[in-house]
Amino acid sequence: MTQQAEITKEEIMAVYPTVAATIADALGCEPDDVQLDVSLIEGLDAESIDFLDLVFRLERAFKVKIPRGKIVEDARGDLPESEFEQKGIVTDAGLARLRAFLTEVPADRIAAPLKVADVPRLFTAETFCKLVVRSQKATA
Repeated sequence: MTQQAEITKEEIMAVYPTVAATIADALGCEPDDVQLDVSLIEGLDAESIDFLDLVFRLERAFKVKIPRGKIVEDARGDLPESEFEQKGIVTDAGLARLRAFLTEVPADRIAAPLKVADVPRLFTAETFCKLVVRSQKATA
């Protein structure tokens, strides 16, 4: 797999207003509560089921296709699943990949032991902005 192209702040800010409005609508919160760096689960009380709804809404808003599990799949890159996680815990190699991929998340939040099931707790509005930009580039 080739290395993902860097996403610029300009690209993120171009989609941010729509992503923020979509997140606020999906979670029933105020648009002002949606900040680029706020955790959707810990900061906005999102649940994992909300991510499915959010991705569906983003696909409609931006006319892109976002496969389920795309964030973790992209973060793992060409690292085999067995090297990314073992017995439901992200390995050191997996943590390094997450830190490199989720640059919007403070590195100290991506620390061992991290359960694979807890990876979505790291996701921020910026994570979803980057997901949209990547999907736009993939269909361009």
